Amino acid sequence: MGKMLIILLMLASTSALAAINKWVDDHGVVHYSDQPPPPGQQPKTLHEDADTQDSASGTSATQTVAEKEAALKKQNAEKQSASFKEAQKQAAEDALKANCSNAQDNLRTLQSGIRIMEVGANGERSYLDDTQRQQRIDKAQQDIAKYCK
Repeated sequence: MGKMLIILLMLASTSALAAINKWVDDHGVVHYSDQPPPPGQQPKTLHEDADTQDSASGTSATQTVAEKEAALKKQNAEKQSASFKEAQKQAAEDALKANCSNAQDNLRTLQSGIRIMEVGANGERSYLDDTQRQQRIDKAQQDIAKYCK
């Protein structure tokens, strides 16, 4: 009985050391297997034998825990940096779109022909005359050229 148990455990443990492959088929379904994928599919190896090379980093699988932790921290820092740069880029694009929209709205208002009133610092109301309106229209057109690309 003891010999059978040892043989069974040895057989079960050999499959745990096999490489695990991941691939996506033509229909977008993700597959995981210890067998290689069908021809034409590009696998990503998730787990390999201990004495083989890690396909993603090219380093030995027998790295120390400290080396693995340092590599993981470096990867996380690079990912954070990339996501921060992407967020800054997206914020700049959003600000540009908002400025463009505001400049277009301003130009439409100025060209509509309605009387435009301003309230001064001391609370007095004043209306734009034709030269002031034209100056503001010119400024709005410059803003549109600057922000609406």
